[in-house]
Amino acid sequence: MDLKVLKSQWDRTAAIVLTVAGVISLIVGYARVSNSTILAEQTRFIVSGGIGGIFLLGLGATLWISADLRDEWRKLDRIETALGEGVLRWSDEAIANAAGASSHRGKPASNSNNASAPAVDLAHAASSREHA
Repeated sequence: MDLKVLKSQWDRTAAIVLTVAGVISLIVGYARVSNSTILAEQTRFIVSGGIGGIFLLGLGATLWISADLRDEWRKLDRIETALGEGVLRWSDEAIANAAGASSHRGKPASNSNNASAPAVDLAHAASSREHA
């Protein structure tokens, strides 16, 4: 494996190592408990192997989930950056009009002359803007 990949994915690497260590701990703990006939020894092996193994498995799962969430945040940041750079450019007035129209959906919006105007759907406005 490439060392660069292991460094950039340190959380997933640690999650895999902790999960493997947890499984090994559970297996070793079970093997020691099954060979022992004395209850005091079994309790010691259950505590060290069983609880330690479950803790390591939980820690590995938490690190893996954290890595997945971090990836999702990176994707959202890329989307936000793309939108901020003008992939979809909306003027402040168009956004305000669309927000005002969506808050009055179903009832006519009034303008400064108190005349009623139909509500504007943002998706319809975008599609008509593309065709123009």
